[in-house]
Amino acid sequence: MEFPSLVFLFSLLLLLLQFPPCRSSYHDYQDALTKSILFFEGQRSGFLPQDQRLTWRANSGLSDGWMYNTDLTGGYHDAGDNVKFGFPMAFTTTMLAWSVIEFGDMMPSSDRRNALVAIRWATDFLLKMVSQPNRIFVQVGDPNVDHSCWERPEDMDTPRTVYAVDAPNPASDVAAETAAALAASSMAFRSSDPGYAETLLRNAITAFQFADNYRGAYSDNSNIRDGACPFYCDFSGYQDELLWGAAWLRRASQDNSYLSYIENNGKTLGADDNINEFGWDNKHAGLNVLVSKEVLEGNMYTLQSYKASADSFMCTLIPESSSSHIEYTPGGLIYKPGGSNLQHATSISFLLLVYANYLDRTSQALNCGNVIVAPNHLRLQAKKQVDYILGDNPKGLSYMVGYSNYYPQRIHHRGSSLPSTKDHPQFISCKEGSVYFNSTDPNPNVLVGAVVGGPGDDDGYEDDRVDFRKSEPTTYINAPFVGVLAYLAANPNIS
Repeated sequence: MEFPSLVFLFSLLLLLLQFPPCRSSYHDYQDALTKSILFFEGQRSGFLPQDQRLTWRANSGLSDGWMYNTDLTGGYHDAGDNVKFGFPMAFTTTMLAWSVIEFGDMMPSSDRRNALVAIRWATDFLLKMVSQPNRIFVQVGDPNVDHSCWERPEDMDTPRTVYAVDAPNPASDVAAETAAALAASSMAFRSSDPGYAETLLRNAITAFQFADNYRGAYSDNSNIRDGACPFYCDFSGYQDELLWGAAWLRRASQDNSYLSYIENNGKTLGADDNINEFGWDNKHAGLNVLVSKEVLEGNMYTLQSYKASADSFMCTLIPESSSSHIEYTPGGLIYKPGGSNLQHATSISFLLLVYANYLDRTSQALNCGNVIVAPNHLRLQAKKQVDYILGDNPKGLSYMVGYSNYYPQRIHHRGSSLPSTKDHPQFISCKEGSVYFNSTDPNPNVLVGAVVGGPGDDDGYEDDRVDFRKSEPTTYINAPFVGVLAYLAANPNIS
């Protein structure tokens, strides 16, 4: 009787080996949360502190701002390059802060502390960006030259051009997103550092005044366009950022003037437009979810159109809904064309969880016409996206670097792919790095917690450093993921 059972066990083992090791219904969300925050230390620019945990990084960009006789050191590189783009950095900061506001109480104290450190690394820099009257700095580094090099941040010898917008030239998008970031961050710091929180809120108000007084897109300025475009042009218009900034100032300050701004400017600033997008360029879906909190908890009937738009957006994400029209890959990942797709999956998952909580707290459900959707169903949709990213996908691959034993080894990231200054202290010039870029070897430095751009619409992913649309991590992919993982780490058994 023992022999057949051994055959059975051997056959079962062979069957199991056909599947990659990451494919599992269980994920360590707590581990993923810790690593998602750690990632930001790999993106730091400036003088690194003694407690820097990703020790293959070192000081960089220490002369940033010299051409304006201004200290513009610090902040984050947005992705795998060495430029500091203010627009996506501000959005990243807003989302990190929103993650702490909504889900910080669910984080272990060490993760919450490190999340606040990650926020402050950005806000300290954003405060410098708005430190001069009637001027906002929007970018440091010439991206065209930077992108022609494959160079460690520590070796940068490309022009650290400073891009600034002076009144009355417009920069509504960057200034209003900066206002949102500072306002949201003031809430995140309110209990632990009220003095810093007050500084953030005061500067948020000033940044918003600049945004509203001089209306227009920053990338329409001729002296900015060549630096911002085609990388972080304002493609969707600046109007959504004005409403988004006002909504965050309303939430942070409880000042009714911002409530009136949202009420009175909604139509003229296109609050009903493009409701199915949320990311560094288009804030509409996030704006509607954020403002819906006022409606759900305060009976603000004058803001009902924002909640209606939020409901409409959520219904598009529910496969059972008659209004469902979002595209999914065969493996179940939310997909939007254009590259760096996981930014959509993480930001939309964040909104699903936040809106589910807003509905839950007010004992409401989502009416999608042909189906009534309970808050937990929204959470389940978010969990499916997270599980896909962490390994439950046709490739069996974790798209978070350093999570599980099977993750991308050749990400499109200069600091990760070049030997560290500790291992190779000699200077590596602009073109000398090409040999590392073109190498098929795994990156020598593991950028723990980085979430890459992700697979294509067919779930396909080649571990290829050259394919930046799929293999490059960004701060704005990770920022909303911090909040999502915090929720799932505390509530792993959604069903």
